[in-house]
Amino acid sequence: MIIQTYAYPRAALVGNPSDGYFGKTIAFTFANFRAETVLHQTPELAILPSPRDGSVFASIRHLHEDVKLYGYYGGIRLLKSTIKSFYDYCLAHNLPVHERNFTIRYNSDIPHLVGLAGSSAIITAAMRALLQFYGVDIPKPQLANLIRAVENRELGISAGLQDRVAQVYQGVVYMDFARELFDRQGYGRYEPIDPALLPPLYIAYRTDLSEGSEVFHNNLRERFERGEPDVLAAMRFWADLTDQARDAIEQRDAHKLAELQNAGFDRRTHLYRLSEGNLRMVAAARATGASAAFTGSGGAICGLCPDDATFLRLQEALAPQKVVVFRPQIV
Repeated sequence: MIIQTYAYPRAALVGNPSDGYFGKTIAFTFANFRAETVLHQTPELAILPSPRDGSVFASIRHLHEDVKLYGYYGGIRLLKSTIKSFYDYCLAHNLPVHERNFTIRYNSDIPHLVGLAGSSAIITAAMRALLQFYGVDIPKPQLANLIRAVENRELGISAGLQDRVAQVYQGVVYMDFARELFDRQGYGRYEPIDPALLPPLYIAYRTDLSEGSEVFHNNLRERFERGEPDVLAAMRFWADLTDQARDAIEQRDAHKLAELQNAGFDRRTHLYRLSEGNLRMVAAARATGASAAFTGSGGAICGLCPDDATFLRLQEALAPQKVVVFRPQIV
């Protein structure tokens, strides 16, 4: 038996980054890229490396670039922590786990370090393979929590919940992470939105190296936990903006949705310092008539792009910055 499973990149439309701070977001998954895992039964449990886990390099420069892009550990650590966390969950919930072993490998073409949730896509795909292999069912809200714990608890990577919720539910998802919901039930309120209600979108990402999300999120976490007034006010602002955006989507008010998306990004510029490269990318996109905001922590943006003429202007404006622009195929 060969099990093949997939998970897709995530783009935040509005509300980001309040998902890690009891806020609200709307995000969607898209099929232009994907993470894949392949699992089959074998005598011993084995994790096979992908190209990003290689230890043979053409030159010292090649090694240097590889470490800058993928770090020192590649994706093997993601699979190891996924398997361990899955087993921990099964033990804690008295779920039967058979004794058969497997070999698992992964591959991903999701652009790395640009805020498209590539790491959590690998974990999500691997978790889906384990669920099939062991015949285990985990409700979607708890599954999203478990996938987040793989990174947060096992690997010490700070990140919000929206990546995992969007990748577990797929499509377009409204997410409310209010503290009282977590205190009462252990997860937020997650509701699908009909993708047909969305206006035409685009995504653009930098092909030069961007900064990992943990660099951004760690600093914001410290400021939030200190109770910094500007940070707390921004979280409330992004949560309220998400509710307004949901109303605009349901009313098919593309102009209002674009205004809200731009406002969400602009609030970021008042809260902390953004890189010049990211600011130039957003400014160039908006100059064409499109809206623009980060899909995650930086390195990629998404927005409303109403027609082919605007899309062509986007491509021409962003090409000199080594930015790729495409239309997302919502899963």
